[in-house]
Amino acid sequence: MVARARNGAGEPVEAVDARAVLARYRRWLGRQPLASRTHQVYLAQVTAYVQWLAGGEHGAAALREPAVRDWAVRDYKRHLSRTRKCKPASVNQALAAIDNFCRHLGLGRPEVKREKLPRVAPRALDADEQRRFLRTVERAPSARNRAIATVFFYTGLRLSELAALDVDDVAVSARRGRLTVRSGKGDLGREVPLNSACRSVLDTWTKARDGQLAGLRSDEPRTALWLSRTGNRMSPRAIDLVIRGLADDAGLAVSAHVLRHTWVTNLVRSGADVVLVAEIAGHARLDTTRRYSLPSDADRDAAVEAVLVET
Repeated sequence: MVARARNGAGEPVEAVDARAVLARYRRWLGRQPLASRTHQVYLAQVTAYVQWLAGGEHGAAALREPAVRDWAVRDYKRHLSRTRKCKPASVNQALAAIDNFCRHLGLGRPEVKREKLPRVAPRALDADEQRRFLRTVERAPSARNRAIATVFFYTGLRLSELAALDVDDVAVSARRGRLTVRSGKGDLGREVPLNSACRSVLDTWTKARDGQLAGLRSDEPRTALWLSRTGNRMSPRAIDLVIRGLADDAGLAVSAHVLRHTWVTNLVRSGADVVLVAEIAGHARLDTTRRYSLPSDADRDAAVEAVLVET
């Protein structure tokens, strides 16, 4: 490599061979046990950083010396915020990728503060959106899909928890019902109450499920609560597609995750005790539950609009 740039003191710096650096990182990253989406994001962010580094004043020393590494990453953070106008979450995503890149280099994590993220409540459906979604669910021709969406909406289970339910995990009587989550996040089990709407759709689905199994003519035991057309347990992805399909029919862009946020938000804003909500939702920390009491963007907009003075 040859010197092509100068640092802040006017001294020549060793240039970065971006192509070779990125080729080595790409090979190393491909061996790491990360999700494919994480691989893509890290590679894109590190590529942008290395290309910026190649044209800057820090040079190849930023890939070897901890002090120069920190100066370079801090300058890059300012570049993202001030020049590229990136949002705090995007800046933090870039910093996480650079942390991974520096681990590949054997440099350790840069000493750079993360951007502070605005404290807002998780995204949830508003009242009108909830009604639109539930009315669409009520009209759905599939008893299974009606049950999936209704139980999801009124229990706030995680997607993996809903998919893992067996028939024996459901206890329903005329006046009460319970779902048993046997292995939630952190391998913690819990019981979640079922309201009358859930009990009704589960009763209908259970009968339809028995009819489906009778038609399969198989002696193989089927323990899963949610069955595909072939009689196999539905995957979390398949269940999420059911939710998204119903939401699309309602003119909404909704994932199973948003439904969980909506359920917890409804509980917290109805005045339910935060400890009780945390227990039902399977939150290990109360701070996680308290986030749902924070103002949303809609709350802020409404507050400002409410003080509009007529002239």
